[in-house]
Amino acid sequence: MGGVWAPRPSTGPHKLRECLPITVVLRDRLKYALTNKECMQICMERCVKVDGKVRTDHNFPSGFMDVIELEKSGDRFRLLFDTKGRFVLHRIQRDEAAYKLCRINKVYVSANKIPVAVTHDGRTLRYPDPDIKVNDTVKVDIATGKMSDIYKFELGAMVMLTKGGNTGRVGQLMHVEKHEGSFDIVTIKDIKGNTFATRLENLFVIGAGNHPQVTLPKGRGIKKTILQERSEAEARGEL
Repeated sequence: MGGVWAPRPSTGPHKLRECLPITVVLRDRLKYALTNKECMQICMERCVKVDGKVRTDHNFPSGFMDVIELEKSGDRFRLLFDTKGRFVLHRIQRDEAAYKLCRINKVYVSANKIPVAVTHDGRTLRYPDPDIKVNDTVKVDIATGKMSDIYKFELGAMVMLTKGGNTGRVGQLMHVEKHEGSFDIVTIKDIKGNTFATRLENLFVIGAGNHPQVTLPKGRGIKKTILQERSEAEARGEL
């Protein structure tokens, strides 16, 4: 029985490959538990909230933009990506823990002629604002599940990448190339002036202009080159 074992996430709002089970958060990231059994006990004592709901399943999948709250220790985190594409538990204040951003994946009219928008985390928002289009981002109040603001997918929007080789990078949307029957390609420019391209579906709008609606983790979504990383490590005296 060699190899690295990991808990398999339960089915839930995020895809299997794009989530972190609560066990991994508690045991491997926060070090609040040493074993899987302890994670189970913490969850069963109703200590863990994901997006404002108590989750007793220790394998519950928490994903991008989710707010994880541990009331007993006063911890609140938002799951974001660092520039190496790894999940980061980004500590946030109470007022920021009250909302999350959701990307609109689908807009349609349901069987009873009710307009519906489906978000990246499996929420269905009924009777959404008629201006909402796919790829936009809405600000959802976690307590009520209602959406407040809309951040349009448009040139100049501030975006974060959630898939691909540039996962976790943040920049401004510069250009969209439409390819019928294939993948639309977008060009993004970060604050340092580096431009890079990726597929349209990898984008997540997090604000307009230079104003992100959520606080960003360390590094602010700017990817460093290997040389920059090395020189910084040398300056810190690690090499």
